[in-house]
Amino acid sequence: MKKIFDNTQVAFSLKSDIELHRAYFIFKLISNKLLVRIGTLLLNFALKINLPVESLIRSTVFNHFCGGISENDCISVVEKMFANGVFSVLDYSIEGKEEEEQFDSVLNKTIALIYFAKNKKAMPFVVFKPSGFGRINLFQIIGEGKQLTFLENEEWKRVVVRFEMVCKASYDNDIRLLIDAEESWIQDAIDNLVEEMMLKYNKIKPIVFNTFQMYRWDRLEYLKKLHQNAKVKDFQIGVKLVRGAYMEKENHRAQNMGYVTPICLSKDETDINFDKAIQYIIDNISIMSIYLGTHNESSNYFLLKLMKEKGFKNNDVRIWFGQLYGMSDNITYNLAENGYNVTKYLPFGPVKDVMPYLIRRAEENTSVAGQTNRELLLINTERKRRKVN
Repeated sequence: MKKIFDNTQVAFSLKSDIELHRAYFIFKLISNKLLVRIGTLLLNFALKINLPVESLIRSTVFNHFCGGISENDCISVVEKMFANGVFSVLDYSIEGKEEEEQFDSVLNKTIALIYFAKNKKAMPFVVFKPSGFGRINLFQIIGEGKQLTFLENEEWKRVVVRFEMVCKASYDNDIRLLIDAEESWIQDAIDNLVEEMMLKYNKIKPIVFNTFQMYRWDRLEYLKKLHQNAKVKDFQIGVKLVRGAYMEKENHRAQNMGYVTPICLSKDETDINFDKAIQYIIDNISIMSIYLGTHNESSNYFLLKLMKEKGFKNNDVRIWFGQLYGMSDNITYNLAENGYNVTKYLPFGPVKDVMPYLIRRAEENTSVAGQTNRELLLINTERKRRKVN
């Protein structure tokens, strides 16, 4: 397979010398776990007591990883990327809400994003996080099959209505809907609900996509089970594949509560599991579509190899690639340069509200072996090519 991800001229074609220097500074900073820990504590404290630090945050880490404070604020970034063949997935990155009014607010924002994306070729997907539509504890109770109280049952009905409303809006406006994954102890309830939505709205083509965290050793079997159900009930499957985002939390909870962790025992096992899922989807592409959400170059190459072997067009509408804004530009822009369907997840929201997302990004970069070093190597290569100090 031809190696296309080393071309830094293409990768950083949209970055000015100043932006390239800022990217180097940010990744250098988040490569240090101690600095990340201290920095996040200081930033949270500064925001809590209303110190004037938002402009500093926005001009550095926010602008690197986020598209803006509103959907309209993101348009210039969306258009700039689309001119280079990269699509956008606007992600309203507000986390940690627990009240009914807040859930309705997230629902309204998600539906507004669907209408915002309508007729915009650059924005074929919208995304939401299930815990933005209902309490985490409620999803857990549902997933465990426990008896609901009257109030809990009424609350769950409202969650189902929110899912129904956003899926219908996506279907009516022909916008694909990515539903993010959550922790394993609430994922069962989400899976069942998303499958209901697929049965209803994926009759003709995949509109609703569920997310599979393949660091879980049970996800491949669930994918196969979902496939069998889809064949029997006659609906299409949308699959977003990721490795996973809650490994430490999952392992810690399993150890404390005395059950077998749902997480693969090693990174190698996760990688094997992930690529097996790619293979399974491609082997059953007549009924499935894939959104490959990964920064792992090997897995991206693996999908490219399968596409070539199967004789698929580079821009086959059933196959999409995706990376986070501000990361792995070498993958994104080189895929676009070669005519593949590729997106950037473009988080947005008020600076203060997006801080939990930014902190998680920094922590994940420090914990993923080699990711930050790879970013720094590529940025340095491009700086040397441009002869930028």
